[in-house]
Amino acid sequence: MSLTAARLNRISPSQTIAISTKARALKAEGRDIISLSAGEPDFDTPANVKAAAIRAIEAGDTKYTDVAGTPALRRAIADKFRRDSGIDYKPEEIIVSTGGKQVIFNAMVATLDAGDEVIIPSPCWVSYPDIVVLADGKPVIVPCGQNNGFKLRAEDLEAAITPRTKWFMLNSPCNPTGAAYSAEELRPICDVLLRHPDVWVFTDDIYEKLTYDGFRPATIVEVEPRLRERTVTMNGCSKAYAMTGWRIGFAGAPVALIKAMDKLQSQSTSNTSSISQAAAVEALNGPQDTIDEMRRVYKERRDLVVAMLNEAPGVTCHKPEGAFYVFPGIHGCVGKTTPKGARITDDEAFVMALLDETGVAAVHGAAFMYPGHFRISYATDTASLREACTRIQRFCAALV
Repeated sequence: MSLTAARLNRISPSQTIAISTKARALKAEGRDIISLSAGEPDFDTPANVKAAAIRAIEAGDTKYTDVAGTPALRRAIADKFRRDSGIDYKPEEIIVSTGGKQVIFNAMVATLDAGDEVIIPSPCWVSYPDIVVLADGKPVIVPCGQNNGFKLRAEDLEAAITPRTKWFMLNSPCNPTGAAYSAEELRPICDVLLRHPDVWVFTDDIYEKLTYDGFRPATIVEVEPRLRERTVTMNGCSKAYAMTGWRIGFAGAPVALIKAMDKLQSQSTSNTSSISQAAAVEALNGPQDTIDEMRRVYKERRDLVVAMLNEAPGVTCHKPEGAFYVFPGIHGCVGKTTPKGARITDDEAFVMALLDETGVAAVHGAAFMYPGHFRISYATDTASLREACTRIQRFCAALV
């Protein structure tokens, strides 16, 4: 008899975490490794946020909170949604979870029955399909071409909807491509959703504040308020406030769904850290100037990486609107051989040879349900990015 449940065999460990773990192990062995695989800001958490956490500890705010979050944080989140997107969520329509991943997990497990379909545009974050599968759902992957900026076309969404469709998931700005949707681009997608009243919407806006060149991303309910009663609007503190380790994700949704997610969370993790919640209140309500500085640096890094990767033979790199990733194609490298004799049969072979022969760690595109590409995170220091891209250029130039 197998120790593990059958449901566990349907999913894979996070491949972004796996690559990062391997890179750390090689570095510990003394290898010169530049890891561009983790989706984590290299900036420190803002000082005012850390100070708020210290004050909470000293004040004894170290007890259990409501499962869905402290009243202060839920009010701060409601204010944030109203301020940034014009969405009027009441505190009882908000839940705080241990990172955005738990919000997604709660929503899927609370609503999916066996065989229910979830439409996921690809490239997509590695965890979306596995969370759906773990919840007994069926991921329906809809490829979005680079020739359309890696963005979903309304007609492709329409074609993917069936009587079994329960959810449509949208991540904007997107991990791994950085593609972000304007209000004008979301309008035809909203029109499709209006024609299908049984389809719920999950929008992951975790990178919302990290966009460049004056681009303003929009979110579904902001563009079409009539979809409010069947939409989950998710966000969090990890990316914009460099708070990945604090584990604060949150969402606004209709009360009935929030109660269902609260019920599930009450029997899994209960509340997230009380200290993290106090810090999140300050992050959302306090000064926002650190975001502007991060955005300025990220834009410079994005422009550097895009320019250098487009000079690598066989590589094409689209310039994204947001997040801190690029997702270059390697079609001109496939079928070639490295100086050490490794055959580049696909994107996974490319990134493994790249790590082995140059010490640059990236994540292969198939992990994001979109082969033929690889993901680089430019959330690392500029000198390391420049050196990594130089190594990639040399690696590609040496392929025969």
